[in-house]
Order: sequence, then structure tokens, then C-alpha cells
Amino acid sequence: MGAAPGDARGGPSGDAGPSGDAGRRPAADVPVTPDRLLRWGLPRDPRAVDHVLGFVVTTVLTIVVTRGYLQLTGFPQIGGETLHVAHVLWGGLAMAIAMVLALSFAGPVVRPLVAFIGGVGFGLFIDEVGKFLTQDNDYFFSPAPMIMYLTLVGVVLLADVLHGRRPPHPTEHVAAAADHAVAGIAGGLSERRRAVAEDLLAKGAGARGSAETAALLAVVPDDDAEVPDPLDAAGRRLQRVMRAVAGREWALRSVGVALGGLVAVSLGAVVLSLDEAADPTWARVTTVATVGLSLAAVGRALTWLRRDRYRAFQWLRRAVLVNVLLTQVAVFRIEPWLATLGLFVALVALGIIAAEKHRLERLHRGEA
Repeated sequence: MGAAPGDARGGPSGDAGPSGDAGRRPAADVPVTPDRLLRWGLPRDPRAVDHVLGFVVTTVLTIVVTRGYLQLTGFPQIGGETLHVAHVLWGGLAMAIAMVLALSFAGPVVRPLVAFIGGVGFGLFIDEVGKFLTQDNDYFFSPAPMIMYLTLVGVVLLADVLHGRRPPHPTEHVAAAADHAVAGIAGGLSERRRAVAEDLLAKGAGARGSAETAALLAVVPDDDAEVPDPLDAAGRRLQRVMRAVAGREWALRSVGVALGGLVAVSLGAVVLSLDEAADPTWARVTTVATVGLSLAAVGRALTWLRRDRYRAFQWLRRAVLVNVLLTQVAVFRIEPWLATLGLFVALVALGIIAAEKHRLERLHRGEA
């Protein structure tokens, strides 16, 4: 598609665009008076959403790997003839380790590790949910994958309620910068972590404690040693890939292919279930209806594409979210493995859309 006058703006009049995205408000709208959570001493971590998403993705991967391994190996058991050491116990142990780490160390460095270990533990734990919902301890309880998926969707929605509905208060940025400084007092800060702390401090400029935090950061020594952050490393690599894909043609084609794949996976699950009397009718009806809703959102996106590319990608994002929040719930009830494939395709599509919106925002701000 050629360049459109509305690209990187919210609309023909330019009155709604990147700055009008959900959950964002101009800095002038940030409340001066701290809310109740801040008065209780509960500032939010600016990276909390990344940690929660890392936790959820690790949980999903753990479930997929665990179920795949068990199927390939014939469901072996640890414990011999008398005992059965179920993997829910290993999950509980991993979650306990994550909790002990969270309670043992100050500063932000330990949180990604907590999210990763906690995600592995929660995946091993919730994978056996069928055993605890049935009288006969049925691991293969057919609604179990749907229940797991709904639980993780609930975790993501809770994170959105906590972090996506109102912008950070300036003092929350300062508190996060001070958190980095506290971690650096004992062992120093790497160049990357210092840059993160200074960026947070810049966002909270003028807030209470900002000058004192800047002075504290200034006396923290340099130190390149860092605890490995597997989630951040994987996330940065994925961001580079997504941004390489994002572009006027590549982004649109890639999202189009992903959406086509989602439709094929969803309807394919319905077709495969027609001979299965055990699959509930509501799941088939919900799948077909929500696929139609996604396609309607895609059609709306196409009407905006030439006038306002940013708004078009907003509608494409809504099309994918309908699939993630509604369609996949029903597909997990019908065919869990196909639903898992669809979930990963949807996450790739959301990543490409986010990268393209970021590119358009930079164009709107006049950045190179």
C-alpha cells in the first residue's frame, strides 16, 4: 500500500492516534495526589507487566513441554509400585523456591528470575488440574486445558487492571529508580541497568524524592556483573525480530498470514470435532461466531488502511484479541493441541502489530 495521509496519526483530523491509545494519557492528566495504593506504600513496578507476561509464557511453555514429553514417553511415573511422585509436587517446590527468592532479596534484579521459576512451577502445578476436579483423579479430563487457559487469561486481565487502566504516577517512576539504586549500593550497576534507572528518573522528574534519588545513583559504582535474565534476553531478541518484520508491506502481510492461520486453525478444530459427540455444541458455535467477529474487525481495519494506518492496526489488534480472549477458549475445549498452535500464532501477530504501532508512533514524533 502507498503512503496514506493519515499514517501515524489517529485520524484525518489528527485528534486521536498514538497518544489516544487505550490506557495512555498526557502527562498533564497524571494525578498530583497519590492514590490509595501509593498511600499504603504499594508503588507499581514499571516492568510488572513484562514480568507477568514472562510468567504466563513460561507457564504455557511448561505445560506444552510437560504434556508433549508425557505423551512421547508413555506417561512414565516416578516412585515405583508404591508411590507416585506427581509433577504437581515439583511445581509446588518450584513455586516455593520462587517465593523464597522474592522474600530474600531487595531490588528489581531478582524479579525476572522469580517470574521464570514461578512460571515453571505454576505450569507443572496447573497441568494436573484435571486430577483435582474429578472423582477418579482423571488427568485427561477434557475441560482441563480450557480451565488452564481461562486461568492464565484471568492472570493477564488482572495485570491489565492493575497496570493498564491508569498511567504511572511520577513518584512510582522515582520509586522504581530508587529500587535500582538500592540494588546498586551493594554491588554497583551495569551500564544497561544505570540507563534504565536514569530513564525512570527522567520520567519522574520533579516528583518528591527525585533529586535525592539522582544523588544516590551518582554515588553508585559501575559494575558490569549481572544476574542472567532469561526472560529479558528472549524478549529483546523477539522485539528485534518483530521490528525487522514491521514495515509498510511486511507487517501487513505477516499479520494477514497470521490471521488466516488463526481462522484455519479455529475452523479446522470445529470440522475435526463434528464426529466427536463428546465435544460440546456451545464450543463449536462460539468458535464459528467469534471467528466471524474477528473477520468483521479485519474488514473494519481494511476500511481504515488507506486513510489511517495506525487506526487500521488498532482494528487488526482487536481482531486478534477476539481470537485470544474468546475463540481460543472454545477451541481449547475442542482440540487443545490445535488451540495451543493458534495461541502461539496469535502472540506472534500481536508482537508484529505492536512493533508496527511503535514504528508509526516514532514517525508521528518525527524520530528517525
